[in-house]
Amino acid sequence: MSRRILAVVVTLIALLAAGRLVTPADRTGVRGQLAFLRAELDDGAAEQAQGMFPEGYLFLYALYGLAQVERGQVAEARWALSRLETPAGREPFSASLTPAYGVFYQGWTNWLRGGVLSLRPDPALRRDFEASSAELAAAFDASPTPYLAAYPGQAWPVDSTVAIASLRLHDKLLPPRYAGTVARWLTGVRQRLDPATGLLPHTVDPVTGAPTSVARGTSQSIIQRFLVDIDPAFARAQYLRFRSLFVVQPLRLGPAVREYPVGTDGPADVDSGPLPLGVSLSATAVTLGAAAVAGDRQLAGALANYGELLGVPVSTPWSKRYAAGVLPIGDAFVAWSKTARPWVSAAQPPPSPVLTRWWRLPFLAALALAVLLAWLPLIRRRAGASAGAGIASAGAGGDEAGARRGQAGDEQAGAGPEQGDEPVGALGVAAGHGEEEAAGHEDRGGQHAE
Repeated sequence: MSRRILAVVVTLIALLAAGRLVTPADRTGVRGQLAFLRAELDDGAAEQAQGMFPEGYLFLYALYGLAQVERGQVAEARWALSRLETPAGREPFSASLTPAYGVFYQGWTNWLRGGVLSLRPDPALRRDFEASSAELAAAFDASPTPYLAAYPGQAWPVDSTVAIASLRLHDKLLPPRYAGTVARWLTGVRQRLDPATGLLPHTVDPVTGAPTSVARGTSQSIIQRFLVDIDPAFARAQYLRFRSLFVVQPLRLGPAVREYPVGTDGPADVDSGPLPLGVSLSATAVTLGAAAVAGDRQLAGALANYGELLGVPVSTPWSKRYAAGVLPIGDAFVAWSKTARPWVSAAQPPPSPVLTRWWRLPFLAALALAVLLAWLPLIRRRAGASAGAGIASAGAGGDEAGARRGQAGDEQAGAGPEQGDEPVGALGVAAGHGEEEAAGHEDRGGQHAE
């Protein structure tokens, strides 16, 4: 019975997994994710995230607010922005940097500020957006490198990419002012690409902007999300290059994103998380959004399906969380990625597909094999029992037939004398009749003589 229960459980899990793999991703689940995240934020999830990640507090509130912007929820997005503008939001960053608190803090905060402003006019918010945009533009214009520092002596190109995108958003929402700043930034970026990949590097020298490390999946997945809103043509070339070097199908079981380019390996860190088979789960989740804004609906859909399968989502009528909700910042990245769309540029045409239409088959075959292996012992046991029953039945039938043949032989042996006696009796009777008949003739003859 226990084997049967196990086989049934494996079958149900396989059917559920297959359904999640082939059914179009349900984007309505974002509402449940945000309900879960709001409850977690109220319980101190941002403070806990800060203890695990250098920018955990800011990321959790920023991503929650950005996803709420996508849903048109002004009040929730404005609430998240207000949390970033507190001392707790600025605490990890240095006020001595240019711009103040560094490009990471200013870039993400300004992007969210512009998003909230795009939903509803707000004079005070507009003044803040104009002031922070001007501060960012002045810092870029004065810098010899396109990459501003996020921390003293440290610069990541991804942070400056977000900040430049916020200037492009400014020029869409308000009278344009920063086209020259953006153009100079793009020129500087093209001159300082990672020579190994042709992509924006992961880290650079904060003084010269020269690459100090190879491009990596965790930063590229965010860079590709924002480049579309800066320069769509440059973004398309960068996205296709990124896709060819980082998007893989480990064990041929589905799309995932490597932390290091194909053919290169490196250590994991707090940003990438563990790297099974070289794959970064965080980069894979964020690439869902990058693919969506790039118009790559096939890859975005495949990553969403894969996330529904491997992310082990838990849903209730009121909320949804992945991996049992043990890491809310992961849910925040997923929610932000699922709601992705360009904010400045028009929707992008789809690139050539990177996956075949049969990419799910190996995983479905693996699920079918798991079901077969679960049921195989029961099938063998039943087949053995049936064979044993057949042999026993055949033996019993042989014994019965033998018994019937023996009984028939006995009956034939007993019936032999009776059949032998019957002719003798008949002859005797016939002879008796003959004698009686002869006697009768004699009597009649005597009577005639008389």
